[in-house]
This record gives sequence, C-alpha cells and structure tokens, in this order.
Amino acid sequence: MTTPSPDPVALQATLVDFALAELVRQHRESFPPLWSQESWAKLLIWLALNCGCSGDEAGLKAFAEAIGAMQMGRLRRVFFERELGDLELQLMADPAEQQVLVLPQGPVDAVLNPASIAVALQRVGLQDQVVTDQNRWQRLDALVALPWANRQG
Repeated sequence: MTTPSPDPVALQATLVDFALAELVRQHRESFPPLWSQESWAKLLIWLALNCGCSGDEAGLKAFAEAIGAMQMGRLRRVFFERELGDLELQLMADPAEQQVLVLPQGPVDAVLNPASIAVALQRVGLQDQVVTDQNRWQRLDALVALPWANRQG
C-alpha cells in the first residue's frame, strides 16, 4: 500500500509556518529590552519592513492583518518561550500574562525544583524580572507559576 502524496499547498503552508517560527527564534534576542512588549513590537516592525511594508501605521496594520491573528498568536508564544533541554524546563514569559510559567519537559518532581528554576531564570535573563522569594512561587500540578517582580498582586 502506497502512502498518498502530500498536498503541495499543505506542504507549502507547513514550510512557511516552520520558517517563520525559526526566524522568530533566531532573532528574538536582537530587540532589547528582552521580555517586554517593546521587544515584541520591534520584532514585528523589523519583520514588516523586511517584507516591504512601510513603517507607518497603515503599513504595520496591513502586515499584521496579512499574518492573521492565529499565526500572530503562535509567533508571540515562540517569541516569549524558551526551552532549556539540559534542565528539561520550558519557560513561558509573556509580559502580557500575569505570571511566568515554568513547565517540565521531564519527570515533574525531578525538574521542577527551585534550584533548577533559578538556573533557568538566570540563563535566559529573567532573574531580575520575577519575584525571587520562592515562597511566592506557586506550584500547580505540573508547573510552577512565578509572579512578575514589577507588578502588584
């Protein structure tokens, strides 16, 4: 039994999706201040300009509409996440969210410990942006939620 040939349009869409995500991963640390709305906006402007859009409001709006809400959301998640394979941790640190989430990529109890989390935060430059008092870190079933340091609540 032969496998049917993949749909060329679906392959093309997958390639574009993959390429966009890789482009974001490669350039997400090029736009300081990291872990900020400003950094995300700078990346989007850079992408828009490199796609031939004008830098004015109309050009940027046209770029955002062309990307679409679903793809834009996916790119934003890629922009604000980090995977630390050696620590078996994933950090989700979108400043629009209330907390930074630390998710295990290995055995929960083995990798979700404060020492590993502190190393991960240091490595990605988040140590000064989250609450360092580990008593305020919230351990949920399979993740740890850390409050942003610059927010009340």
